[in-house]
Amino acid sequence: MFQYTCLNPISHVGLDLLTDDYKKTDDINAAEAVLVRSASMHEMDLPENLTAVARAGAGVNNIPLDKCAEQGIVVFNTPGANANGVKELVIAGMLFAARDIRGGMEWVLSEEGNADIAKLAEKQKKNFAGTELSGKKLGVIGLGAIGVKVANTATHLGMEVLGYDPYISVNAAWNLSRGVKHVQDVTEIYKECDYITVHVPLMDSTKKMISKEAIAMMKPTAVVLNFARDLLVDEEAMVEALKEKKVRKYVSDFPNPTTVGKEGTIVTPHIGASTEESEDNCAVMAVNEIMDFLENGNITHSVNYPDCNMGICQAAGRVLILHKNEKGMISRYTTVLGDADINISDMTNKSRGEFACTLMDVDAALTDEVVEKLKAVDGVLRVRVIK
Repeated sequence: MFQYTCLNPISHVGLDLLTDDYKKTDDINAAEAVLVRSASMHEMDLPENLTAVARAGAGVNNIPLDKCAEQGIVVFNTPGANANGVKELVIAGMLFAARDIRGGMEWVLSEEGNADIAKLAEKQKKNFAGTELSGKKLGVIGLGAIGVKVANTATHLGMEVLGYDPYISVNAAWNLSRGVKHVQDVTEIYKECDYITVHVPLMDSTKKMISKEAIAMMKPTAVVLNFARDLLVDEEAMVEALKEKKVRKYVSDFPNPTTVGKEGTIVTPHIGASTEESEDNCAVMAVNEIMDFLENGNITHSVNYPDCNMGICQAAGRVLILHKNEKGMISRYTTVLGDADINISDMTNKSRGEFACTLMDVDAALTDEVVEKLKAVDGVLRVRVIK
C-alpha cells in the first residue's frame, strides 16, 4: 500500500487513475508521495519516508529542488500538459494588446440603459480602433512545449515568427513549423519584432533577462508578453519604458504592485494554465509519473534527477539507488551484490549534474542485510527496493 497526500486540490481525472494500492492521507509525515500545484514547500520539514514530489504543472520554484535531491526525493513536473491552455491565453493577450477590446467593453458597460447605445457606438468605436496581428512580426524566446505551440499558431494567423532557443530539443525542433525562423542572436528579436513573448524557465541565468538594456533595443510600438514568470522581466524598467512611450504594452499573467494598474499594462490573475483541460492533463501526467516511480522505480520528467526507465519489472527483484554522481559507485554496488551471491540481470545508470540514479534488476530478492550494505556505500542518498 502506497500513501500519498495532496497539498493543493488535484483534478479527480488524475486521482481516479490511482488503484486500490494507493491511500490518501492528510499527514505528509505518513506520505511516500506528494502531489502539489502552487503550495510552497520551501519551509517544510520533509519526512524520511517521502520519496517523490509531483508538481501538476511546469514551474517548480515552489519546491526546494536541491534539498529534495540531497534527501533522495525525486521531483517531477508535467511539461507540456498545460501548454495549449497557456498558448491560447498568449494569443488572447496579443489580441487585447493589438485592439482596445477592454476599453471598448468598459465603454459599453458605462452606457448601460442608454436606449441610443447602438447609434452612439458607431461614433465611439473609432476610439477603440487597433491593429491586426496578420503581417506583424512575433519573437518567441524559448521554444519548449508552450513556445513551439505559440510560434506555430502565430504562423497560421499570418504573422512572421522568429524563434530563439540555444538549447532547443530535438523533439521541439521536429514540432516547430518550417515557417518559423530560428535566430541565433536574441537581440534580433528585441530589435525587429512587434510582439515579443518569453517562454523560458526561471533560473539565476534567466532572471530579468528582459532587462533595461533589452527593452531599450525594442521598437516604441513593441508589445512584450510574459506568461512564464514575472521575474524574467525587469518590471521596474518595463513600467518606466511604458510611461515614457518607449514600448507600447506589457501583458503579464502575474499580478503584483509593480505592474497592476500601471499605464500600458494588461495583467491577468495567473490564469494561463487554469483551464479544466490543463488541470486534468497535469493531474493525469503527475499521477502516472508517481505510479510508475513507486511501482517500477522509473523516473520520467524529473527536474532534480536524470530520467531513468527500465519498464515493468519482470525479474525476481529490482532496486533503485539514488546517489551522488561520483566515480566508482557502480562497482561498489556490484561488489555488495556479488558478495551476497546475487546476479544483476539488467541495469541502467544515468547522471545529471551532481546527482545520479542506478536501477538494477536482480535474480533474487534483496535481504535487509544487503539493503543496509547498499545504503552504507559512501555517496548513496536513498535505496528503494521496488520488488
